[in-house]
Order: sequence, then C-alpha cells, then structure tokens
Amino acid sequence: MEKKEKKFLTVAPFECAWRKDLKFREAGRGCVAFDAFAHNDVTVVFRENVGSQHYHYKRDNSPHYTVIIGSHRNRRLKIEVDGKTVVDVAGSGLCCSSAFQSYWITIYDGLISIGKGRYPFQNLVFQWLDSNPNCSVRYVGLSSWDKHVGYRNVNVLPLTQNHLLLWKQVECGEYRGEDDCDEELEDEQMGYEKWGLENFLESWELSDLFFIVGEEERLVPAHKVILQASGNFLLSSSDGDVIQLRQVAYPILHALLQYIYAGQTQISEAQLSSLWALSLQFEVMPLVKQCEEAIERFKVNKKLFDSGKNVELSYANAQPHSGGTFSCGIPINMQRLQQLHSTGEYSDISIYIEGQGLIAWSHKVILGLHSVPFAKMFTNGMCESFASEVCLRDVSSAALKAMLNFMYSGELSIEDTEDFGTLLLQLLLLSDKFGISHLHLECCKMLLECLSEDSVCPILQAVSSIPSCKLIEETCERKFAMHFDYCTTASLDFVSLDETTFRNIIQHPDLTVISEERVLDAILMWCMESEKLCGWEVVNEILINSTPESLFKGRLQMVNELLPSVRFSLMPYLLLKKLESTSLRHISAFADLVKEAIDYIECRGAIPGNDQK
Repeated sequence: MEKKEKKFLTVAPFECAWRKDLKFREAGRGCVAFDAFAHNDVTVVFRENVGSQHYHYKRDNSPHYTVIIGSHRNRRLKIEVDGKTVVDVAGSGLCCSSAFQSYWITIYDGLISIGKGRYPFQNLVFQWLDSNPNCSVRYVGLSSWDKHVGYRNVNVLPLTQNHLLLWKQVECGEYRGEDDCDEELEDEQMGYEKWGLENFLESWELSDLFFIVGEEERLVPAHKVILQASGNFLLSSSDGDVIQLRQVAYPILHALLQYIYAGQTQISEAQLSSLWALSLQFEVMPLVKQCEEAIERFKVNKKLFDSGKNVELSYANAQPHSGGTFSCGIPINMQRLQQLHSTGEYSDISIYIEGQGLIAWSHKVILGLHSVPFAKMFTNGMCESFASEVCLRDVSSAALKAMLNFMYSGELSIEDTEDFGTLLLQLLLLSDKFGISHLHLECCKMLLECLSEDSVCPILQAVSSIPSCKLIEETCERKFAMHFDYCTTASLDFVSLDETTFRNIIQHPDLTVISEERVLDAILMWCMESEKLCGWEVVNEILINSTPESLFKGRLQMVNELLPSVRFSLMPYLLLKKLESTSLRHISAFADLVKEAIDYIECRGAIPGNDQK
C-alpha cells in the first residue's frame, strides 16, 4: 500500500524545500498555512517556478517574494521583493519559539497578509500591499537561514475575494446602509471563489476508501459519502473499504472520479466506451448519458472530431443547488446526500456536545469541505485526526444541527418560532467559529432582513468582537442611534454593551433623540450598570447619600469621558439651572459642562423671559 506523504520535514541552513503540491491554484493568489519550529528565521519564498533543494533567496535573480518570520534573532518581521527589503518591522507577535507555532501567509494580487494561529484567514496581524504586484508567483518554498527549521501540517489553500473583503471591512470601517449591506452581501456571495470537492480528488486526506486499479494494482483514494451521493458503488459489501478494478486502466477511473469531484473531465475517443461502461457499472447516470451522446455523435459524423484530441465531458444541472459549496457543476444528488446524513451511513465521525451527548453522525470530508478549521482538525496529526468522535463545548445543539443540515443541503432552514432570532444569532457565531463562509453570509442576510429595535442590543453584544461581522455591527449601531429613545427605555439590554459600542452609538452622526436629557439618562444608567430604568433625578437622590466612586465603580472614568457627548447647550435653561444645583455637580465633568452651557445661553441672551434674541 502506498504511504501518505510525510507530514514533517526539516530544512537545513541555507536550503529550501519545494513540493509540487505546494502550489497556488491561481497564479498570484493563494494561502499557505503551516506549523514551524525554529530558533531563528522561518523563511517562506514565493516564486513562479519550483526551485532546487540548494536554492537560496539571496542568490535568486528571478522575481520572487520572501517572508521572513523571526528575523534578527526572532525580533523582526521582514518582507523582501526580488531580494530587496520592503518591510522590516517589529515582530508583531510573530516571533518563533522553541516549540511549534502555527502561521499562515496569503498573497492576493500583491497584498501580502500574515497571521498567527491554526486557522487560516483568522488572527490577521500584518499586511503589506505591493504597488507593483507580481501576479505570477505560484510555488511555495520552505527555507531557512543559518539554523535548521522544522515544518509540519503544510497546506496550500485558495484565497477568495470574500476573505479580502472581510479584511477591508475591518480596516475601512465605512458605514453602509442596510440596503447597501444586503446588496454587498449578495454580490459577495455571487463572486465567492470557493474551493470545492476538486481539492479532495484522489487525496488521501479524509479518505475512507481506495480503489485497486489495473494490472499494476495502483491505489487510488476516495470518499464513500461522495461516491454514494453521485452513484451506486455497492459499498455495503464486506470489503466496503476497498473496490478492486484490476481490469480497468487507471486513466478510466481517473476520468470517472474527476467528473464526480470536479464536474468535468477529458478522455480519448478510444477510451470513451470504457468510461461509459465504468460509469454505467457504478450508476453515475449523468456521465453515462454524456458518454452515450458523445459516442452517438462519433457514429453520425466522425469528421466533426479529431481522433487525436480528447473528448471533453462536463456536468451541467438544470436545477442548480442553492448552496455555494455544492454548485450545479458537480453531479452530487443532494437528496441522497441528505439521506446519508440522516441515516449516518458511511459516517466516520460522531459529533458530541459536552453535557448533551451524541448530536449527529457525520462525514469528515463534508465537514472539511465547508470548514477549514474542521479540515485542519482532522488532518493536523493530533488526536482528532485519528479519532472517530469529536466533542464540542459551549455550543447550542439546535444551532449545530442547523449548521450540519446546511452543510448537507446547501440551504439555511430555520423554523419561524419565538426562538428564531436567538437560534439565528447562535448559528452566525458558530459559522464564524468554523469559518463556513456561505452559511455566515446567509445568516448575515437573514439578520439584516429581520433586524428590529428589540434585537439590536443582543446582536451587538454577540458580534462586536468578530471582525467578519463588521457590517452587522455597523448596521445595528445605526439602527440603535436612529431609535435611541426606544432602545434605551424599552429594556436595560444596552447597559451590557461594551464601551466602544456604546460610545459609537452616542457619538453616531445619525443619533436621533427627542431631548438631550435622554442621552444624559442613558449615559448615567450605562456607567452605573443600572439594574432598573431610571433618570438623572434618581441618580441625584442616590448621590445625596453616596459618592460617584461608590456609585459608578469601575466606570467612573467613563462618566467623565462620555458626558461631553451630551449637548447640554440644547437643554432648556431652567433645566440646566436645576441640574446645576443637584448632587450630580460632584462629578467634575458634569459641573463644568453644565456651567459652560449656562454661560453660553446667558451670553446669547436666550434666557426665558428675556426679550433679547
């Protein structure tokens, strides 16, 4: 039996390791994720072509990018273009240590992004944009400087416009209205350059079956759930993990699998009948039909074809799947796939929730197809890679089931019940945690559609720390600001908002209130973390027998910082005079702001009863 490729490699000083599989799917665009162990200088090179083992970037005259993590004795991060240093900054938390650490590096049309952690596209810590981008780099080399470097769990993944857009959202922070947000999410979904089943074609990763093909008995890995959702491979036999096809040539099986996993394949005219026979044997009926049509065309008019060229066969479905990952371009029978999920047939992973027991039987390849974190979990060489079960913590069972149903159906289906909003929010957070972009977009769109004054606070509390939810956060802040009176009097949910979110709301350009007194009341309630709705009059009574320090505790400093957001000069003069004599005057900022507003009104001569205008 063929062995899987070695997961760990050591690179000697001044050398570089190249592998043909460490290649971007699209020139100039891709992500490499890896673990590295080094005492000095983890060096990653990006070139148009593969280099040699003794390659070194300092001697390379061809165009290339070099990213050096832990340069200058683990103190610096460097980026070089064609041997010239363009970035030399403090390590930004990227320094290597005496143990393996996880990193990822992406290139997208000259935008180089570097992050730390097990999951690509999360924990972004540094970015640099090349004004004259090299869009030809494709191969990834793992190099070193003057000491050995160990690498493991090296994977190359496609980089999508979706990830680039999310980073731009975090950086620009520009407001988009609710309609704009919804349109942008739709555009984002339509333009999402997904990775799909093609990445698992003849890959040993997550495979649970293999073919023995041809006289040479070549081993070809595959995935039971994918095969059975595309045809009938009779996998319930006693030798269900092995399918022997010694009378079939490898190119024929390769064409069949390529059609199933990628939705298209090529075959020579001479091999067309053999492919038809094999697809008929396994009941891959769309391919059977296409082979028959191609054979018939040959019979009718051979002059239309050049027998020296391959016949192209591609799958097209008149009923496209709604899910982004299972597009209309692959012959997956979605009903059959959902049936395999519901019955747990061919399952290779059981999913538990701590304290709740077994939730579902699933298939690693389906989870990995939708989720990079799941794929890494099952391929990182740790215990999860070999276990037949995984136990999750702090996860809603209803949200997890909805997420799994989406993975197998491509559709987000949630019943409209009283708990609809809570479940949708839990599902949004779960999709973000596991990096399921299509589900995340669907949740965002649905949240925008059902957003109300009563739901903005719970949503803000949940998404304020999630970069990929920036659009939702901005929309909720604007909704809150435009309905400030209701949102601060209908409930006390706003008191639990974090400092940044609350500050953004009271300083929002679209803040709408019937009086500045409402803003004052809201600030006081938030700073005292009030347990009941109240106004400044109640706070004044409390301060008669108390002190600002004991009332506001850890948020005392915030009182002085937030009070300038109240436009005291727009308050009635008589109210200001009343405020001037209250116990609130013991708050330094409050006393100064009230006095300033009174002086302003008196200076303008706008005192009630005064004829001056």
